[in-house]
Amino acid sequence: MADGTPAGTAPPDGSRTPGGDAGGARMNRRRFWGAALVAGAVALTGAGVAATSLIRSPAQVAADAKPPPQDVLVARVENRVLAETVVLRGTVVAGQTVQVAPVSAGGEGGTAPVVTKVSVKNGDAVRPGKVLLEISGRPVFVLRGGLPVYRDLKPGATGDDVKQLQSALAALGHGRGDDARGTFGPGTKSAVEEFYSSIGYDPRPAVDDDGAAVDGAKASVTGAERALVDARDALAANKDDAQRKTLRKTRDRAAEDLDTAREALAKAEAAAGPMVPAAEAVFVRAFPARVATVTARPGARVSGTAMTLSSGRLMAQGHLQDHQKGMVRAGQKVRILAETTGQEATGRVVSVADTPSRQQDQQSAPQGTGPDGNGGTGGGGDGAQDDGATGYLFTVDPSRELPSGLAGQEVRLTIEAASTDGKALVVPITAVSAGVDGRTVVTTVDGTGRQQRIEVRTGTTGDGFVEVVPAVPGALKEGDEVVTGVNPGAATGGSEGAP
Repeated sequence: MADGTPAGTAPPDGSRTPGGDAGGARMNRRRFWGAALVAGAVALTGAGVAATSLIRSPAQVAADAKPPPQDVLVARVENRVLAETVVLRGTVVAGQTVQVAPVSAGGEGGTAPVVTKVSVKNGDAVRPGKVLLEISGRPVFVLRGGLPVYRDLKPGATGDDVKQLQSALAALGHGRGDDARGTFGPGTKSAVEEFYSSIGYDPRPAVDDDGAAVDGAKASVTGAERALVDARDALAANKDDAQRKTLRKTRDRAAEDLDTAREALAKAEAAAGPMVPAAEAVFVRAFPARVATVTARPGARVSGTAMTLSSGRLMAQGHLQDHQKGMVRAGQKVRILAETTGQEATGRVVSVADTPSRQQDQQSAPQGTGPDGNGGTGGGGDGAQDDGATGYLFTVDPSRELPSGLAGQEVRLTIEAASTDGKALVVPITAVSAGVDGRTVVTTVDGTGRQQRIEVRTGTTGDGFVEVVPAVPGALKEGDEVVTGVNPGAATGGSEGAP
């Protein structure tokens, strides 16, 4: 330009030349569209940010609604009955176990004894007077009594074993008559004969001579009686004083011979009659008894134990270790669980041993028969395991009769060692702590995370919980939350009143 102003540039006074107006218009249009693009980008960015602040997933909404994670673990205070329990393994045993191992003199002609009949099978209940089996045709029966058989019971015998036999037969309706208790006399003979007849057998004779001893004694009495009569008659008929002196002596001797013969007859008759062989009688203390096992088979030779009887109520037994003995005592409630069958029962502890014993001794704890004339030995609980451990034997009496099938089975025994007197406030054991001042406290926490120490007294413990009683009544109640530990998944931070 003539005045030196660049083309398209307005002069300082704002005046424009024609050529200059056209160039300026084009520049202004380019600036307008550039500014519009920038403004649009900014607007879109703002809209995106706004959208992200308004649109959220359901999970995000739920997460945003939760309070921030606590830095401690909490549990609620409960109001319930709390019981302290001891759980142990045990075994179901009978009050008495009797091994029936009869020993017979053999069959006729000295043959070896053979099982000729088995009258029971496993699991059968047996009552007094029941014939269990036959050995060489002779019965083996069971009667009530606690004294083991150790001899043949024959007429004329006396003792406690005779008294036991008399009582057992009387319970079956066969009285002893005029016999004194403990004396095997004529009344007891009759009772034995009646009993054997009731079970379908003849009793064995005490003197196996077909009555020869009694018959001989009777003949001697008869001869002595006749001799005495003859001596008396001769004396009466003779009037010669010298001869009468000799006849009187003959008469007196005949009288003495008759007395002797009569005494011999009385002894022979007392010894004669039925007997109860030791091989034929088995005594158990209580009924009903059960057949635990049967090993005898008809036709087999008699050898060892033919069968085993379990007598009396089934009970459960176990062993306590040193740290458990003080927790268990007579009278405590027990839950009995047969884990294999699911059968449950309740009972109470009836005894706890004062001294420890090896666990195999459990087999001899319920008194058995001991060695006896049956060749049997009384055992205790069936199936007890000998693991070599020691412990204090305790016995549980069930509140109702246990099924016979549980005899010898292992069970789980849950003993209620202690319990609260009704419902009580309880908290997890981990919620209780002792401060430096010796006070026992729990720490409560409210919805805002505020914590407060509450002094408490503790009581019964069990199953991971402990009974607590606040020192200030009402300071702790059911539903309150108490601190049980630190939450490893949250950042730790200070809280008001933290311990």
